[in-house]
Amino acid sequence: MFLGTYEPRLDDKARLILPAKFRAELAEGLVLTRGQERCLYVFSAEEFARVHEQMRSAPLSSKQARDYIRVFLSGASDEVPDKQGRITIPASLRSYAGLDRELAVIGAGSRAEIWDAAAWQQYLQEKEAAFSETEEEVIPGLF
Repeated sequence: MFLGTYEPRLDDKARLILPAKFRAELAEGLVLTRGQERCLYVFSAEEFARVHEQMRSAPLSSKQARDYIRVFLSGASDEVPDKQGRITIPASLRSYAGLDRELAVIGAGSRAEIWDAAAWQQYLQEKEAAFSETEEEVIPGLF
C-alpha cells in the first residue's frame, strides 16, 4: 500500500528517485500513466494488470469508455527502476502533469501519484479545508 507524501526532485535526465518505502512494491516493474487533476498515476505492474482487466469489461459501445481507455492507455509507460530506485519519466507525461524539477510523490493506497510540487500544494490547500469539515459519508461504509 502506498502512503505518505515525499518531495523528490527530477534530475537533469528526467529521472525520479522513488521514495524508499515504495521501492519494494515497484521493484519488479511499474506503469506510469495520466491521472486525474493533471497528476501521474504510478501502479505496480500487478495492480496495473488488475486495472486493465477492469477496463476490458467496459462496453465497446460506450464512447465515454473508449475515450477514457484510449487516453489512459496511450500515455502509459512501463518502467523498471534501476539499482538506485530511479525511473525516467517520459517527456509526454512530464508535459501532461506540468512537471518541472520540484515534485510531490504521494501515496494513494493502491497507487502512487506524481505531482508538480506547486500544483500539489495548491490542490491540497483547496481540498484540505473541505476534507476536515466533511460531515456526511463520502465513501459508503467508511466512518
